[in-house]
Amino acid sequence: MSDRPRIAHVGVAVSDLDSALAFYRDVLGLVPHPRETADGAEIVSLSFGDAAVELLTSTDPASPIGKFLARRGPGIHHICYRVPDLDAALAACRAAGYRLVDESPRAGAGRRRIAFVHPRATAGILLELTE
Repeated sequence: MSDRPRIAHVGVAVSDLDSALAFYRDVLGLVPHPRETADGAEIVSLSFGDAAVELLTSTDPASPIGKFLARRGPGIHHICYRVPDLDAALAACRAAGYRLVDESPRAGAGRRRIAFVHPRATAGILLELTE
């Protein structure tokens, strides 16, 4: 893994996963990774070289994706940055006074360790950090 942060994926909230997948599959010719579930969402990842697009749809209206779709509709939900040391990145966030959604890492899609930084701390963009 690189010692520099890089984009891991962009999370896109969609109302209909199958309809959203059609563009990536039929137009771009991408092969979706197997569907996963996490945090009340069904997730399909599509690789774009070193980064990916994650299509997310709600399996629970009270989930973060369910609330996002109800409030804002489909669109970019978050950007995920891959960092060399998630614990160090969270410690740096806390030291700098950034508001965290997750104070400590938790398991996300693919059982990867993740944590979110609150959008109020990052110019309105929900940021996910992962290793």
